[in-house]
Amino acid sequence: MPEIDHQTPEAVVGIDIGGTKIAALLVDRHGEILARGVVDAPAREGGRAMADAAAKLARELAVNAGRTLSAVGVGAAGVVDHETGIIRAASETFADWAGFPLADELSVRLEAPVRVENDVNAFLLGELDHGDSSGDDVLGVMLGTGVGGAVVLDGQLRHGPHGAAGEIGHTPGYSDIRCTCGQIGHLETLASGTSIGLRYAERSGVTGLTARDIADRARAGDAFAVAVFAAAGRALALACASAAGILDIDRAVIGGGVVHAWDLLLPAIESALVTDSPVSGVRLEIVPATKGSDAVALGAAAAARRAFSGIRTGAHDLSEPEGATL
Repeated sequence: MPEIDHQTPEAVVGIDIGGTKIAALLVDRHGEILARGVVDAPAREGGRAMADAAAKLARELAVNAGRTLSAVGVGAAGVVDHETGIIRAASETFADWAGFPLADELSVRLEAPVRVENDVNAFLLGELDHGDSSGDDVLGVMLGTGVGGAVVLDGQLRHGPHGAAGEIGHTPGYSDIRCTCGQIGHLETLASGTSIGLRYAERSGVTGLTARDIADRARAGDAFAVAVFAAAGRALALACASAAGILDIDRAVIGGGVVHAWDLLLPAIESALVTDSPVSGVRLEIVPATKGSDAVALGAAAAARRAFSGIRTGAHDLSEPEGATL
C-alpha cells in the first residue's frame, strides 16, 4: 500500500459509509473537491473489513492527489457516539458494526484524527456548508430506505443527550401501520422509499417496485401511485411543521433517494402547509437538497474541520472547537 508523504500539501477527506457502498471526497482548504472515489461496502464482513475498505479508499485518493490527510470525517449509518466515534447501534445489514470503534480504527490506519457523525447529521452539514441552503436553525430529513433526521440550532449541530436529536422518522401519528422499529404510525411508514413500495403494493396488488418505478407510474397517471406520493408528501410536511412549531425553525432541507420524486411530493407538501402552517406565522420553507450523493461526504469533512482546530475549508469556518457556529 502506498505511503502518504507528510511533506505534501494537506487536505481533508470526507467518507460516506453506507450498507452497500463507501464513497469519499478529498477536499482542499478552500472547499474544492480534489478527488472522489467509491467502493463496495463489505458490510457483511464486519467492522474491520469496513474500516480497511474506507481507509484504503481515502489513502489512495490522497496519494494520487499528492496530498497529506490532515483530518478525516466520516458519515456513518447507524447510531453514532460522536464523542468517541463508536457505532452504538446499527441495522442487521451490518455485521459486527454495533460497538465498533470506527474513529480509533481509521485513525490508526490513516495516521490522522477522525471525526465520526451519523450520516444524516453529515448530510445536513454538507448541505449547509456547500449547498444552496443556509440558516442557523434548520431541520434536515433524509428519505431513503428509512427516514432519518438532523437539526442545527443556533448554528450548531444538535446531538442531544442521547445522540438522537432530530430523528423525525420515528415520530408517531401519521398512520396505523407498524414501523420497521416495531412501533405504530411513524413517519417512516409513509415517507421512506421502502414504505412507498409497500403502500403502493397494498393499493395496487403490484409488488417488487422501487420508489423510482412508482414515481414513473405516477407521472404516467397511475392513481394509486399518485396517492402514495401524496400521502408521503403530506406526512413529511406535517412532521416538518411540528418540528417548526417546537423549535421555531423556518427551513427544512430534504434529501435521500426519494427526492428524485420531488415533483410528486411537492403538491401535497404545499397543500399541507396551507392548512397546518407553524403558529408563529413565519413561512416554513421545505426544500430539496442540492448536493445529491456528495452531501454526506462533504458534511463529514465539515464535521472533521469543526472538531479539529486549525483546519479551515469551505464556505464556513468550522475550525473552532465543538460549540462554534456554522
